Amino acid sequence: MHERIYLSPPHLGQREEQLVLEAFRANWIAPVGPHVDAFEQELCAYTGASHAVALSSGTAALHLALEALDIGAGDEVWVSTLTFAASVFPLRYVGATPVFVDADRGSWNMDPVLLVEALHGAARRNALPRAVVLVHLYGQCADVQPIANACKALGVLLIEDAAEALGATYDGRAAGTFGDVGFYSFNGNKIITTSGGGMLVTPHAQVAQRVRTLATQAREPVPHYEHRHVGYNYRLSNVLAGIGRGQLEQLEARVAARRAVFDRYQTRLGALPGIAFMPEALYGRSGMRSTRWLTTLTIDVARFGADCETVRVALEAQQIEARPVWKPMHQQPVFAGCRVIGGDVADALFSAGLCLPSGSSLTAAQQERVIGVVQSCVRTRSAAA
Repeated sequence: MHERIYLSPPHLGQREEQLVLEAFRANWIAPVGPHVDAFEQELCAYTGASHAVALSSGTAALHLALEALDIGAGDEVWVSTLTFAASVFPLRYVGATPVFVDADRGSWNMDPVLLVEALHGAARRNALPRAVVLVHLYGQCADVQPIANACKALGVLLIEDAAEALGATYDGRAAGTFGDVGFYSFNGNKIITTSGGGMLVTPHAQVAQRVRTLATQAREPVPHYEHRHVGYNYRLSNVLAGIGRGQLEQLEARVAARRAVFDRYQTRLGALPGIAFMPEALYGRSGMRSTRWLTTLTIDVARFGADCETVRVALEAQQIEARPVWKPMHQQPVFAGCRVIGGDVADALFSAGLCLPSGSSLTAAQQERVIGVVQSCVRTRSAAA
C-alpha cells in the first residue's frame, strides 16, 4: 500500500523547534509572552499592517472583529458564498444576518461588479448592510479596490477574510490590509501553521486594543479581577507563537513551492480535455500574486468523461486526499432561508471543482502519483480508442 498523500499537510523545520524550546526553557508556556509579541510585530512587518493581535484561530479573529466593530443583532453582513463556513459562523455568534454574494468566474472570488451594483441598489432603498466580509479564496486576492471604494463611499465596513491568502498580494499590497479589519488563519493545513491559531490586523489602534482586551477575558486594568464586558479566551499561546515565527521566516519559500506544485499540475494535466484550473486573476494591474495555497480545477464531464467525484474516489483508492471545492454557503442547510445575490457561478464551481494535494513538502514522485491517477480517469472517445 502506498503512503498516504495529504491535501495540505504542515511543513515544519528546525527553526520552529528551536523557538519552541526557547519557550520551554524560559517556562513561558501560557498565552501572551515574548514570542507572541514578536510574532505580531513580524507579521506587521511582512504585511505592512499597522496593528496585529495573535489569536487562537481565524474564526476567533472574525468573531472579535465583529464585536470590536459593534456588529450584532439586526445588522446585515454580506459575505462571499463560495467559502468555508468559518467565514460565516461568527455572524451567527453575534446575531447578525448573513447575505451571500456570488463568485466571479475569472477569479472564483466575490464578484465585484455584482456586489457594487447590489450595494448601490441597497443604498437607494436605505437598506445597506453594516459590513462586507470579503474572502480571498484558495490563496488568491479578490478584486479588492472596487469593493473597498464602494464600501468607503457608502459607509459600509470592510472585513477581509484572508485566512487562505497569507502571502498573496494585490497591487503589491498584502491580502488582508485593505479593509477596516483583516485576518489570517494558521490552521494545520494553511500555507504556514501554528497548529491552530490566527492573526487579526487592522489600521485602527482602537480596534486592535478592543480585540486584545476581549481576547483576554475583558479584564479591566486593575489589580483584582474586574469585568465590565463579556470577554473570551482567544489569545494565542507563547509556544504556538514560536512555531508561527519560524514558519513566517519560510513563508516566501512556501509560496514558491506551492506555485511550483501548481505549475507542474498545469503542465501535465492542463492539456487534458475538460480540465480548467482556477485562473490567476490580474485585474489589469501589476503586483498581483496568488500563493496557490491549493491547486484547484474544474472538470467538464462531457469532455473529460468522468466527474470530479469519480476522480476524487479514484485518488482516495490510491491513498491520495483530494476534496471538492467549498460548497456554497447558500446551499448549506444551516443557512437555509438566507438571501443570496446571484449564486449560479458558485453552484457551478462546486459542482465541477476539485482540490488536489498541494503541500509545499509534496515531492515530485508524490505529485506524479496524483497526476497518474487523474490521467487514468479520462474517458473521452479518443482515449477509449
